[in-house]
Amino acid sequence: MRRMLILTLMVALVPATLLAMSWRARSSAVARGAAELSRGDAARPLRPVHTFSIVARDAATGELGVAVQSHWFSVGQLVPWAEAGVGAIATQSFVEPSYGKLGLDLIRAGRSAPDALKSLLAGDAGADVRQVAMIDAGGRVAAHTGAKCIQAAGHFVGRDYSVQANLMANERVWPAMSRAFEATKGDLAERMLAALDAAQGEGGDIRGRQSAAIIVVSGKPTGRPWADRLFDLRVDDSAEPLKELRRLVTLQRAYNHMNAGDAAVERKDNEGALREYGAAERLVPGNAEMTYWHAVALVNMNRVEESLPLFRRVFAADPNWRMLTPRLVQSGLLPDDKKLIERIISVGGKE
Repeated sequence: MRRMLILTLMVALVPATLLAMSWRARSSAVARGAAELSRGDAARPLRPVHTFSIVARDAATGELGVAVQSHWFSVGQLVPWAEAGVGAIATQSFVEPSYGKLGLDLIRAGRSAPDALKSLLAGDAGADVRQVAMIDAGGRVAAHTGAKCIQAAGHFVGRDYSVQANLMANERVWPAMSRAFEATKGDLAERMLAALDAAQGEGGDIRGRQSAAIIVVSGKPTGRPWADRLFDLRVDDSAEPLKELRRLVTLQRAYNHMNAGDAAVERKDNEGALREYGAAERLVPGNAEMTYWHAVALVNMNRVEESLPLFRRVFAADPNWRMLTPRLVQSGLLPDDKKLIERIISVGGKE
C-alpha cells in the first residue's frame, strides 16, 4: 500500500536526518513524521496479528525483553522490538510495525516510553485497532488497547512490565500473565516464558497457536547490537510453539555458556572456561558440538587425557567429527603435533 511504502522510506531516512539535531528536535521530528504519515491514509492494515505478549525489564540487571505467542505465521517478524539501553516494544492486533522502529527512535532521542507511545497514537488514524506496549531502560512503561481490538482484549501495566492480549478465549488471560511474571523466579527470559505459559493455560488465542518469539537484550549496551542480544529466537510454525521456544531458550543458554567459556580461554582462565563448558553440557546433554569443542579446549590446556573420553563419545556419535579434527591444525585450533592428532583420532568405539 502507498502508506506502508512511505512509512518504509521514512523509517530508512530517519537515522541520517536525526544526526544533526538536538535530542529535543530529534524526538519532535520523529513524532511529526509519524503523525503526518498516519494521518495521510486511514486504510486498515492487512495483517491482523492477534496475540498475547509481554514487554518487561529486569530491575537488577537492566535487561529488556519482549515475548509473544500468536495464531499467526512468524509472529517474530512483526511484534517484538528491543534495543539495549533504549527499550522494548510489542506492536500487535491490526499491527503497525512502524511503532517498533519509530518508538525506539523516540525513546533513544530522549522521550519516555509513555510519551513515545502517546505521540505515535496521536498521529495514527488506526489507533482504535492497535494494541501496543512500550517500556524504556528506566522502567517507565505504557500500553494501549484500541477500542476496536477484537475481544477478549486488554492489558495490565505492572512495575517494570506490561502484559497485553487480544482475540483471546476469555478475559482471564492477561491477569494470569501478570501473576505468573510476578511470581516466577529466575532471569528475565524465564519470567517472560512463564507469563506466556500462563496465558496459554487460561485458553490463549481463541483460534489456537502457531508461532512464538522472544528477544532479550543486555542492560548495558556495548555499541555492538549483535553482542547485546542475549536471546533472539523465533518459532515460525509449530503445533506447540511455546514448548519449542522453551527448548530453544535452553539451547541458547547453553551456547551462551559456551561463548563465555571461549572468552575465558582467551583470558587464560582455564578453570573458568571449564566451568562454563560444563554448564553448557549439563543443559543439553549429548550435544556433540559442545562436547567436541570442550575436548579441543582441554587439549589446548595440555589436559589431553581428560579430552580423550570426550572425543571418543563424539566420534562414536558421528565419525565426521574425527575427519574434521586434523583440519583444525592449519587453522591454529589444535597443536601442530602429528602424534597428538593421531592419538586423538585413534580413539573410538564406546566408553
